Amino acid sequence: MKNIVGMDNLKENQTGQVEKILLDGKIRNRLNDLGLIKGTYIECLYRNKGISAYMIRGTVIAIRTEDTSQIKIIIPES
Repeated sequence: MKNIVGMDNLKENQTGQVEKILLDGKIRNRLNDLGLIKGTYIECLYRNKGISAYMIRGTVIAIRTEDTSQIKIIIPES
């Protein structure tokens, strides 16, 4: 069974795979341009109250928490 959660639930040094992006408009287009699409593996590098940093396709990208909550990911079961 898949463990699907919002990307904002990733803990530091935890990885996941993008399942669905619920964002629209310019922010969705920008994230797609950066390679954040279904199937992409991501790693949470740093979390803060309003912004978090993720390793996405070899690049560190900072994304607002309000946006990461709209990105659904699969977290591997341990």
